[in-house]
Amino acid sequence: MRPETLVRDHTIYSCVMGSRAFGLATEDSDTDRRGVFLAPTELYWRFEKPPTHVEGPAEEQFSWELERFCELALRANPNILECLHSPLVESVDDTGRELLTLREAFLSRRAYETFTRYAQGQHHKLDAEVRTHGAPRWKHAMHLLRLLTSARDLLRTGVLTIDVGDEREPLLAVRRGEVPWREVEARMNLLTREGEEAARHSPLPDEPDRRRVEDFLIRTRRASALQPGPPSAPPCSRPA
Repeated sequence: MRPETLVRDHTIYSCVMGSRAFGLATEDSDTDRRGVFLAPTELYWRFEKPPTHVEGPAEEQFSWELERFCELALRANPNILECLHSPLVESVDDTGRELLTLREAFLSRRAYETFTRYAQGQHHKLDAEVRTHGAPRWKHAMHLLRLLTSARDLLRTGVLTIDVGDEREPLLAVRRGEVPWREVEARMNLLTREGEEAARHSPLPDEPDRRRVEDFLIRTRRASALQPGPPSAPPCSRPA
């Protein structure tokens, strides 16, 4: 089965991400699509396994196979967790709806480490750009502020919200380069400290509910195995 066929025929959930989902879209914003597909169980009985992810077939489209998606979500991967909370859902079937009911099962205090580690990496890149070019890529600076705010609020409330709401205009001002880098960096440092404080008192559990997610995956794989598939090739004849 070709990768594009898996996306076309077996997607259980797809959404729009990026600036459009964050409430930060402008006239020239791309439409980033992300999705989850369920590879038929029978494909795992072969030596060549299905792909864990597929890029395309449309531009700015990326999809994960369900098991890989769940693995990354349990590790509190920021991009994956945000996909589960996109306000712009394009398609979802019954399996996808059950996946969405598991959103809270994936959330844990691990998010502090993963979000912080990602933010630190991005901050170092911005610092290097300032030293080399005198200014950062302002779009990346805007998105880092958004991420730090989202992480802080998740740790404070136990709820992941990715739409920036009333912060849209202040963040777009950063993107336009209207806010001095020192002020932007000061905001980043403040959000980092607030995130550290929130992590110490977070209502999130220490670990995600791995058993609940695994039960969902097993039931889904079993149901897929019971679905009728294409007729198998006849067995090869053996010499007498």
